[in-house]
Amino acid sequence: SGNHLAPPPPSSIWRNLSRSPSPLGLIPIHRTFSSLIHKHEVPRKLLHVSIGFVVLYLYQTGHQPAHITPPLTAALIPIASADLLRFYSPSFNQLYIRLLGALMRESEVAGWNGVVWYLVGTITVLTVFPKDVATLSILLLSWCDTAASTFGRAWGRYTPRIRRGKSLAGSLASFVVGAITAAAFWGVIVPGTRPFLDDPVDGKMWAGRLGLQALGLGDTQVNGGWGLALMSVVTGVIASVSEAMDVFGLDDNVVIPVLSAISVWGVLRVF
Repeated sequence: SGNHLAPPPPSSIWRNLSRSPSPLGLIPIHRTFSSLIHKHEVPRKLLHVSIGFVVLYLYQTGHQPAHITPPLTAALIPIASADLLRFYSPSFNQLYIRLLGALMRESEVAGWNGVVWYLVGTITVLTVFPKDVATLSILLLSWCDTAASTFGRAWGRYTPRIRRGKSLAGSLASFVVGAITAAAFWGVIVPGTRPFLDDPVDGKMWAGRLGLQALGLGDTQVNGGWGLALMSVVTGVIASVSEAMDVFGLDDNVVIPVLSAISVWGVLRVF
């Protein structure tokens, strides 16, 4: 209505769980600030990036995954319940949009809010994976996804398209930020964080070296700075692939942390 687009109907039940291309005209504040909020998503990206710094603070101050997952789960219940209520109450949906529209994509007007999937992905990795791997995967979600979106929107039209909504420019940005994040986390943050009495057993997988026995190279190891550099590059590739993949149409906020954590964990287990 009003010459504005509506989100296309989902092609499958899995697509119902994901974000469709975001039109313009469904959220009033997007029309008012079409460049700042709709095109560049500045408030949403600032929130996304800030979560990474919160995660680093929690890591460095000794907050353990077992302490964090209960409040995250408690937060997920009312947030998901509010989304369910939005689906059945147009008046509540309009109030919700009026209050939080600056942080939403217009494709979320009739779909699940990305915050729900952010919490699902975060809770999953914190529950299943070692502390350092889980923390890194959340940092990759926070920063690589933002970098891919920013650079993809700015320069994606000049590079080949990987799939719908994903460009080579965005994937390269995700790779670079992922590699830098891994190098800073394992090279600076982890060594500079003192041990805590309640640290989980086997909570740190990265030991500063990669063994190459799985490649048939005997007892050859890559240690020190070279080992960190190699693992950082591998992590950058993992972040880039995770950001670009379409896994049953699921939201990136679930796919990126879970797929990144599985891949990083697998590499460290094998090497």
